[in-house]
Amino acid sequence: MLSRTADSIFWMSRYIERAENVARFIDVNMQLAMDVGGGGPRDQWAPLVVTTGDDELYTELYGEPDQQKAIEFLTFDVRNPNSILSCLMHARENARTVREMISSAMWEELNKFYLMVRSAKSNPNVWDSAYEFFHEVKLASHLLEGITVATMSHGEAWHFARMGRLLERADKTSRILDVKYYVLLPTVDEVGTPLDTVQWSALLESASALEMYRKRFGRIMPTHVADFLILDREFPRAMHFCLIKAEDSLLAITGVQKGHFHSTAEKRLGRLRSQLDYTQIGEIIEQGMHEFIDAFQVQLNLVGEAIHETFFAMRPVGQSQAAFQQ
Repeated sequence: MLSRTADSIFWMSRYIERAENVARFIDVNMQLAMDVGGGGPRDQWAPLVVTTGDDELYTELYGEPDQQKAIEFLTFDVRNPNSILSCLMHARENARTVREMISSAMWEELNKFYLMVRSAKSNPNVWDSAYEFFHEVKLASHLLEGITVATMSHGEAWHFARMGRLLERADKTSRILDVKYYVLLPTVDEVGTPLDTVQWSALLESASALEMYRKRFGRIMPTHVADFLILDREFPRAMHFCLIKAEDSLLAITGVQKGHFHSTAEKRLGRLRSQLDYTQIGEIIEQGMHEFIDAFQVQLNLVGEAIHETFFAMRPVGQSQAAFQQ
């Protein structure tokens, strides 16, 4: 497969996943703001913008965060390269360049997804049914993922798509977890309070994890929530699960057996996955949640750089799409 083709498929998938995650964060934040109040020290919108990594750009364009401005910036503002609309524009352009590698059903659904969000941008009534709109965004992403699994041959191209999606998902799960630990709760006195429980429940909701968490653990406890979202091997949005499956796809592409490596990408991803294999939540808490997640994100970015160097760096034209990576 040509490097530019693999690059486009990889980033098409990452951008679709990114758009879905932004919709998740906004949807849950709107509900959380209603539960705990939307202003003062309880303001939930500044942390959400921090989660995306675009807080400097937001401040430059909008100033202080509030609900309406933050949602506009994260959903429709094309000046924000990671807004939902921008992500779908990038995903659609990547898909257009590799139409011979993806199924017609994928192309059609991605176009419908993009046009749905673009039309909502010019619809002044979209805010009257905001919850329904963000629910539709999530459903469109789920549908596209299901169509990809069902209609695309599970060869190299499919594995590049899955690897991109799972690396993006691991990154976004780590970001929202980091914000909960590091930003949302202002004082240790509020740990264990109803506010704390509401925020942890919202965090699980943002990952569609609340129901599966309750089946596993029952009561909401911060340590158990962190354990579930970081180290679980079976839940599809847990960071550990994402790395396990992303590595499976990487090794399927390269043909290398698990436990061996022939490239920096295999080495870095395997090392990061193995760290989670042998880590316990108590060790993470002792180290410091923010410090652990910060180190995880640094290593995940190094994995992305290694994948770019291994597979995509020989692109003959244009700027690398890794420039869009957070």
